[in-house]
Amino acid sequence: MTEKHANATLETYKHVKQVRENLNKVIKELIDRSQHHDDSKFESPEVEIFGEHTEELCKVEYGSPEYTDCLSRVKPAIDNHYSKNRHHPEHWPNGIEDMTLIDLVELLADWKAATQRNKNGNIRKSIEINAGRYGISPQLRKILENTVRELYHD
Repeated sequence: MTEKHANATLETYKHVKQVRENLNKVIKELIDRSQHHDDSKFESPEVEIFGEHTEELCKVEYGSPEYTDCLSRVKPAIDNHYSKNRHHPEHWPNGIEDMTLIDLVELLADWKAATQRNKNGNIRKSIEINAGRYGISPQLRKILENTVRELYHD
């Protein structure tokens, strides 16, 4: 190997190491998010209000008039929840635009989990509904759909 090739190889190793360190920062943040996701649901007022209505929420179809009606009954808990959880667009003054990529990863995982407990849950339908609800651009919507396809095979 020539000295020129050796230097190039060394620079490549340095680059790969830096990428690993950068990815590990993302991984660390995602692990922290996973361990503390929705902690506010175990505190007042959320624990009491959601305790009364979660069974009902699970029986209605997301986006339906019944779902919206049920949400109105848990509004104080939802308002508290949004104020304490940055993975919800409602947490931010400008919604999705103020969120980070990490927030969006947690949001998508949250939406997927919600579909797994709601009547007729479907992550692709949730993305469709929420794209309109939150003004998600076609490009970001496609990225979310691609991620669902890759991670969840949906």
